[in-house]
Amino acid sequence: MSPASKRTADAKAATVALLLLTGLNLVNYIDRYVLNGVQEMVKAEFHVSDERLGSLVTYFFITYIIAAPATGWLGDHFPRKPLIVIGALFWSTVNLFSAMVHSFDALLVRHAALGVGEASFGIFGPALLADYYPPEQRNRALTIFNVAIPVGAAIGYAAGGWLGQTHGWRSAFYVSAIPGLLLAFAILFLMREPERGATDEGSAGQGSGRGGAHVGNYLGLLKNPAYLWATLGYAMSTFTIGGISAWIPSFLQREAHMTQSSAGFTVGAITAGTGLLGTAVGGWLAQRWLRRDHRALYWVSALAPTLCIPCALLCFFGPVKTMLPALALAEFTLFLGSGPVNAAIVNSVTAQVRATALAGQLFLIHLLGDVPSPRVIGFISDRSNLRWGLGVTVAALVLSAVAQVIGSRYAPRETSMDAVAA
Repeated sequence: MSPASKRTADAKAATVALLLLTGLNLVNYIDRYVLNGVQEMVKAEFHVSDERLGSLVTYFFITYIIAAPATGWLGDHFPRKPLIVIGALFWSTVNLFSAMVHSFDALLVRHAALGVGEASFGIFGPALLADYYPPEQRNRALTIFNVAIPVGAAIGYAAGGWLGQTHGWRSAFYVSAIPGLLLAFAILFLMREPERGATDEGSAGQGSGRGGAHVGNYLGLLKNPAYLWATLGYAMSTFTIGGISAWIPSFLQREAHMTQSSAGFTVGAITAGTGLLGTAVGGWLAQRWLRRDHRALYWVSALAPTLCIPCALLCFFGPVKTMLPALALAEFTLFLGSGPVNAAIVNSVTAQVRATALAGQLFLIHLLGDVPSPRVIGFISDRSNLRWGLGVTVAALVLSAVAQVIGSRYAPRETSMDAVAA
């Protein structure tokens, strides 16, 4: 095969992989957020408190982060494609079983098991895409990949709310399990496994970036400031995203007096529209900024939570008429950093430890982020109200911005457009 033909074949394979993995990421977030669309029905059926209801998300992410180290090791030592397929089949089957529970404890156990399968994809998907795309293109690819987050969450909210109100909350879990099974087989037969580290030669993945940003051993991740600060900043944003995602449908039902179906559809529409736009704008901004500044991925990741702070305050504590516009602005600004922060983390490590690095990232962002936030918000809500519960997420936004600004000092220079061109 001629070099030109090989480049064409590689580009086609990368496009197929990006489309299939983005599709599975979409399903991943549909499955995750279906529960939030029906949680008021779950609360009413099982007669549980807000804190107890929030524990469903907490235990999901506890199993998620427990599974992450093992899946990270597997991803660095075995082909990623079969691992993705197995994980998708597992989480889709568990999601199906969630529809069959008749006690809150059983729902807790099965929802926790869902985290095991989803943890695998959160590690293997970005690591595999990084082997298809060189550093200067990863922000664009991961922005497309992460567009699935708000759209999938929106579908989960809307479909869960509508199916729950019309056919009972269990029906939402039956329906959401099917697409994951279909995509698992599509990936098995249509996507190839790329060569590990194929796009890293002579670029950021193999260099020794500023401040020791690029390391070739697992222990070195703990001495990698570019990786650690980006991950810590991401964790604080995840605290806010996880808390808002878990409680905003209930917030609108209680404070704006919306029906379950209306709240689910409204949150879904806002999340899809503003999340899609915010992710796209943030990725575009970072891509242009990278032409002039190798720290751009960190700057956009810091800008996102900073702009979100006043919007979140207005949504939680402002009058009812400002809730929805403020929520839309908060989600738009928060999603600006979705693609850039993931690209910053992927670019800060070598291919040899990338899956382990992503496992560490998932471990930290969930341990410090959306594992505690739903339950913390529920705890505060039980003792005051949901406005004050959600208000705690604003403090996390401040910490997120600070961490990304610090991380920018260690951004690897090899990821800028000028450095790559040189």
